[in-house]
Amino acid sequence: MGRYICFVVGYNFLIDMKIIANNRKARHNYEVVDSYETGIELKGNEVKSLRMKGCSLEESFARYEKGEIFLYNMHITEFEKSSYFASDPRRVRKLLLHKREILKIAVSTTQKGATLVPLKVYFNKRNLVKVELAVAKGRHVYDKRKKLKEDIIQRETDRTMKNYRSSNKQL
Repeated sequence: MGRYICFVVGYNFLIDMKIIANNRKARHNYEVVDSYETGIELKGNEVKSLRMKGCSLEESFARYEKGEIFLYNMHITEFEKSSYFASDPRRVRKLLLHKREILKIAVSTTQKGATLVPLKVYFNKRNLVKVELAVAKGRHVYDKRKKLKEDIIQRETDRTMKNYRSSNKQL
């Protein structure tokens, strides 16, 4: 399902990535300034629930507090076959980053209008749960309309170029 091809300085390689949840509204409501790959502190039954794709990033956000970054409102459903341990589905979860990255994020979030938004949750190549966290700035309504218009124009030009190329190959 989740395979991406990455192009890095002339090389292309395949990354296995099993996407659990996407925050599609985040790219619509915010302009992404910078993004980071972070680990997340979870309990055993939460990981099992994530393997069953029981996760929602709707209305979730992150916050810098006392030298650490925490993720709020991420809903992980309870694992049904868990015997005795039940955790709160919307509990606050700690994100795992290097100190340099935490300080960089802290400085960038002090700017006016900047916020921390999770973009997606996925299992990486080593089957570890990762969260793609973005420093983002909110968009105004007119910016959203402008972005939608640009996307439609780009889609149409790509489509016409594809049709043009295929018609030239036939000749």
